[in-house]
Amino acid sequence: MNCIIIDDEATARAIIGQLCSNVDSLAVLEEFPNAMQAIKYLNQNEIDLIFLDIHMPDFTGFDFIETLKNPPKIILTTSDPNFAIQAFEYDCIVDYLVKPITPERFKKAIQKAEATPSKSLEASQSTSEKVESTSGNDLYVNIDRRLIKIDIPSIYLVEAKGDYIHVKTEDKNYTVHSTLKKIADKLPDDLFLKVHRSYIINVDKIIDIEDNSVLIKKDVIPVSRSNRPELMKRLNLL
Repeated sequence: MNCIIIDDEATARAIIGQLCSNVDSLAVLEEFPNAMQAIKYLNQNEIDLIFLDIHMPDFTGFDFIETLKNPPKIILTTSDPNFAIQAFEYDCIVDYLVKPITPERFKKAIQKAEATPSKSLEASQSTSEKVESTSGNDLYVNIDRRLIKIDIPSIYLVEAKGDYIHVKTEDKNYTVHSTLKKIADKLPDDLFLKVHRSYIINVDKIIDIEDNSVLIKKDVIPVSRSNRPELMKRLNLL
């Protein structure tokens, strides 16, 4: 895997570089002391993995991720253990390493990165795996070899759990072997919004919003920091 290192501390970059040199599958192409230099590099080059510090002057690691349209796999490296929950709201983040990083923990992170499919691989997978199809306002899901028709506007929540998704409607709930991304591609953008790595909601069904969560029916759904601005744009605020 081709990778880059982004950290404002030269010592930290050197340590991560040394750890990378002990892994045959890694090739460090560049090191950067700040996110802005890395962004310029990524605009002209494709890589597989970024080792990214969270706390950097003027531009945090999370700010950096927000600027990337199609981020590669990212392993966060930090002295602060308090952002782990926030970190895994991002699909691109495969692991969270707290400094000082031991060789054993580093190897586990690389194993996770190698086991996580890249976006290019996901895009090239056969469409024969699709289990949903749409026709007008209807969504058809394959359950026990039967195609079940669901009225799209009646869906108020889609939740991902492992290899399955739960589709909740006004009348009935369905469990389907699929991914959140596949069903997101089938749902109309003007009605549905992904608010968290595990949830898609029907914006018209929102009852209440408080802090970083929304209430839909009786379900309290978390809203990730990266998705909150788009949610607020969609609301008809007074």
